[in-house]
Amino acid sequence: MLGDPPDTQRRLGRVRAKRTAALPFLVATVLLGATACGGATPTDPTAAPTRAAPSTTPPPADPVAAWVDERMSQLTIEEKAAALLMLHAPGTDPAPLRAYVDAGVSGLILMGDNVPPGPAELAALTAAAQADPEAPVLVGIDEEGGEVQRLPWDESASAEELRAEPAAASRIAFASRASTLAQAGVSVNFGIVADVTADSESFIFGRILGTDPAAAAERVAAAVSGEQGTVFSTLKHFPGHGAAPGDSHSSVPAAPLTIDEWRAGPAIPFGAGIEAGAELVMTGHLAYPAVDAAPASLSAEWHRILREELGFAGVIVTDDMLMLQHNGLPEYADPGENAVRAIAAGSDLLLYVLPADPSEFGISVDGLAASIVAAVQSGRIDVGRLDEAVERVLTLRRSLVA
Repeated sequence: MLGDPPDTQRRLGRVRAKRTAALPFLVATVLLGATACGGATPTDPTAAPTRAAPSTTPPPADPVAAWVDERMSQLTIEEKAAALLMLHAPGTDPAPLRAYVDAGVSGLILMGDNVPPGPAELAALTAAAQADPEAPVLVGIDEEGGEVQRLPWDESASAEELRAEPAAASRIAFASRASTLAQAGVSVNFGIVADVTADSESFIFGRILGTDPAAAAERVAAAVSGEQGTVFSTLKHFPGHGAAPGDSHSSVPAAPLTIDEWRAGPAIPFGAGIEAGAELVMTGHLAYPAVDAAPASLSAEWHRILREELGFAGVIVTDDMLMLQHNGLPEYADPGENAVRAIAAGSDLLLYVLPADPSEFGISVDGLAASIVAAVQSGRIDVGRLDEAVERVLTLRRSLVA
């Protein structure tokens, strides 16, 4: 169901930079091996080189890309703005969730209060929330196992258990977890923690897959491999919460690392997960002041590093945007301003875990979309930035049926 043609893989971020870089060496090795084999026929150095006839067959069209282009041509700027939202509504009644979908959002995130007694009931809930068979809404959930687990019937091993096992155990556990999620209508797992720390006092310690970068990277890549083709994988919390003491649910933790220290440590598990094919990366509301004083979720520099240095071409999703408001800092009190800053920085999908009455925090789909539209019209958000974000999200959605 989640298999993708080549161009769609590029859009979803299945980057293979290391393998591409190795191709010249591999080609040379193969050629040397061929001439060294006893059965090889020596070539005449005076003979004219033979050239393959150019192919007249055009490359096959990517149906996902064609569909996305067509859908983009039909969307208003307001619809594009709404398409960058993934929201939560509490409870097991599908009506509030469906209302968000009808308002044009691209995603729903399920929390514990959305989970009914069993998988069949959850599958019915997620099915009832869908509205567009050509581009199903993304249904996400935080299903890490262990400390963060929404589905009581998920019996797969937790990160705390997996970091004591060989990497193959992570692949098996996340393959099983992905199957459990897919059967319930969940398409995105916010479940692969790529953070790394050796500090047992860190609030993230119980959720990491490794206490050193190499061990974490091996298990993160295995977890992505396990989920591949069943649900979309998400790496979190970029650029790495393990190095940032404190809890980003109530503050903006700061990491004391330089960019080179980051590259030699926290970057490694994220790079491994991207290389393994993760379709999403979640940015954290945490800062590395030596790189940028702003939280990574609002930092153009961290988005640049993720795209250009780590080669990620998939969907960048924020952590819950309400966390910025919950920290009580005045510069994050305006939800519309937070949304504009995140998209201008490079985010593609904004995540909101909302109460039954979102107006409690000054939030509505129309309000958020209006803030984004106004920023585009004023030039704060380039129209090309808006379009590339919508294209990435629509590609992910269309890939569910392609």
